[in-house]
Amino acid sequence: MNHLARVAHSPSVTHRAQSGPAAATTARPWKRALAWLAVLAPFFYLSYGLANYLAAQRASVPSIVFDWERHVPFIDWTIFPYWSVNVFYGLSLLLARNRHELDRHGARLLTAQCIAVLCFIAWPLHFSFGQPEVHGAPALLFDALRGFDLPYNQAPSLHIALAVILWDLYRRLIHGQLARLVLHGWTLAICLSVLTTWQHHFIDIPTGALLGLLCVWAWPLERRVAMPRVWRLATDERRRTLALRYVAGSLACVGLGLAPGAAGSARLWLLWPAVSLLLVALNYLGMGARGFQMDRHGRMAWAARALLAPYLLAAQINGRLWTRGLPAVHPVQPGLSLVSLSRMNEVGHTSKLTLVSLCAEMQVPADTRCLCLPWLDLVPATPVALRRAATLIDAAVRRGDPVFIGCALGFSRSVAALACWMTCSGQSRTADEALARLRLAHPRMVLGDEWLAALKLATAQP
Repeated sequence: MNHLARVAHSPSVTHRAQSGPAAATTARPWKRALAWLAVLAPFFYLSYGLANYLAAQRASVPSIVFDWERHVPFIDWTIFPYWSVNVFYGLSLLLARNRHELDRHGARLLTAQCIAVLCFIAWPLHFSFGQPEVHGAPALLFDALRGFDLPYNQAPSLHIALAVILWDLYRRLIHGQLARLVLHGWTLAICLSVLTTWQHHFIDIPTGALLGLLCVWAWPLERRVAMPRVWRLATDERRRTLALRYVAGSLACVGLGLAPGAAGSARLWLLWPAVSLLLVALNYLGMGARGFQMDRHGRMAWAARALLAPYLLAAQINGRLWTRGLPAVHPVQPGLSLVSLSRMNEVGHTSKLTLVSLCAEMQVPADTRCLCLPWLDLVPATPVALRRAATLIDAAVRRGDPVFIGCALGFSRSVAALACWMTCSGQSRTADEALARLRLAHPRMVLGDEWLAALKLATAQP
């Protein structure tokens, strides 16, 4: 146990990000918020206007419109939720609770603006319907809108992207059930209003939502996991090879979407797995497990779940195929078992156990007490990571509840972590002895040479 005690107090393996935004200063950074507003507001109108101007200079600007869109009714009063995004935009900066939240939120808004404007300039689209005459109070807002918004800045809809970003901030600030329902309903009204005010075609909505999700994913407001915060280009051949495979999959989806005869709706749907696989490739190429945004309780950020949904579904199916015919749980000794996370739905009463997850790509059931150390699939962990996993397992064992050690299949990551704990805690004399015991409990376990080398280093006495 002395070895584990030293590991637990080592600076290299302690949680560095235990505190979230609430741990930062509690006073709202008003001056900094006003500075952000002073930068973003002029930049919004100047860059948006520039894209409109450049599009207007072109001889022709195409439109992408589905036939069914001609049946969308024009509802003049929906200009009020449409315009309300401007109010939510300005207030959001003043309501941020601390510098971290403010700077991340500001970065989201700035990123969305820059990407959208670049898209508007690179491939402008034209709204092809003429708006009918409007009277009364809505007419004032429509007139103001036409004063600076020509019908060119279409896909991705910056309105939708901002709605996604603003909703994610406001849902953190509003806690009452009724107030949250109003927020959700009003956000939905904002999104629908881009159609019913005849400002956007349908293609602008999913592309705008994608842009908003990317900004939320790229600039998380919470500090979720103790992972490196910088991009580090992968140096090992395995991670680069896996990244290239996912890039190839992404390009294949794009190719299918651009193939002659492909339906417009199919092209939109194929954009989702293309982006999902590209993000996974980026995780393997440089971001690491941090890109999956899994917290230490085994729960993934909502934006990551949405963006990676096609990949996550494929990973779940793959896990079930690989483990078909096998038990979901492999008991190793009383109170200690290996488990496949892809089969956790077969494990009853998960609230009565402690799960140590080594999986970056699969969430654990919501009612499960979990200690999560997310590792990339198919990539051997470092000796330091293995020792840290052994510390988490030791903490779970000391609680006295049944302990499950899991990864997607239960074949490699969980096996290596448990073997490290068994050796460091004195349950086994050597790593080879630990692996022999585990192989009796789980004959299908798989550890390659790189895993074995890392395990030997992790269990070597200092």
